Amino acid sequence: MAATIPFVDLRVQYETIKTEIDAAIAAVIDASAFIQGAVVATFEREFAEYCGAAACASVGNGTDALYIALRALGIGPGDEVITVAHTFIATTEAISHCGARPVLVDIREDTMLLDPARFEAAITPRTKAVIPVHLYGQVCDMDAILSIAHRHGIKVVEDAAQAHGATWRDQPVGGIGDVTCFSFYPSKNLGAYGDGGAIVSNDREFIEMARMLANHGRQSKYIHLREGVSSRLDGLQAAILLVKLRHLDNWNAARRRIARRYLSALADSDMQLPAIRQECDPVWHLFVIRAPDRNHLQAALKAQLIETGVHYPCPLHLQPAYGALGMREGSLPVTERAAARVLSLPMFPEMTEEQADQVIAAVVGTAAKVKREAAE
Repeated sequence: MAATIPFVDLRVQYETIKTEIDAAIAAVIDASAFIQGAVVATFEREFAEYCGAAACASVGNGTDALYIALRALGIGPGDEVITVAHTFIATTEAISHCGARPVLVDIREDTMLLDPARFEAAITPRTKAVIPVHLYGQVCDMDAILSIAHRHGIKVVEDAAQAHGATWRDQPVGGIGDVTCFSFYPSKNLGAYGDGGAIVSNDREFIEMARMLANHGRQSKYIHLREGVSSRLDGLQAAILLVKLRHLDNWNAARRRIARRYLSALADSDMQLPAIRQECDPVWHLFVIRAPDRNHLQAALKAQLIETGVHYPCPLHLQPAYGALGMREGSLPVTERAAARVLSLPMFPEMTEEQADQVIAAVVGTAAKVKREAAE
């Protein structure tokens, strides 16, 4: 019986670095350095350097990274933050939890990322920040976004939960906007073995504020300058991330090889393939095609033991949680078309050429069969 091609395979990745991971975990347990401590500080320093940023504050997860970053910027009730509806709900949860209002705008047809023109058109006197989401490992048009934001005095908070190691004009994501937030959810390009997140910036004072807010607003052990939250990266996760950080460039290179194979082999298919701006070097957290009949294709691939995903089938402006925004179907037409057609193909660094070719053959074969049936 043919083996299933998984959407992502965390077990096979662990097997390749098992000795390093086990030793790192054992060292933390031996030192009993479970919360904060030297290994967390080392990870923060090395991750900031990797991102080309001055400093890093690690936190409990990617959602907290966004929330704490917005709070550290002073964003609260009465403020507006612009972002996209084509993202995971964490992006907008962070805005709402600050008491601010998420303002959702449409994406570009080619990249499925924030449309700078829509961003600028949505700015009001209450707009305090924009969150460009570097979805799928692609990078938003940071030239245009930064230009607009600086002109209007708006902070740029990058959501890079899917873009560890991606670059814009050869500059790593993390040192481009005012602040960048990362998730280390296990399936990310740089993933922990549990939850984790980080905030990076070239503003060291801002990072100190974020670090304080993440640790109960604490200046010293029992002195709290303001109310904060408890959101700290634990020592075990930091140790795991330190090991994985040293492999990240090689893993991203492997993702790029798989992506090139997909792009070349599917170029003449009926699928709409990812568009890549020349300024961007993506890291292919996901390889997302747009299919005329997504559900049919997904079912056909499942029947051939190929796992896929849909990121994201219901855009945020149509979610019940955001009914109060008053946005109806048709409000964001590009976003809605994408949501109806996107399909994420298997993508992980350890994926073999044979597995990639099997996925390609299944996609092409299914498309050809649909054409034949339509012609009959």
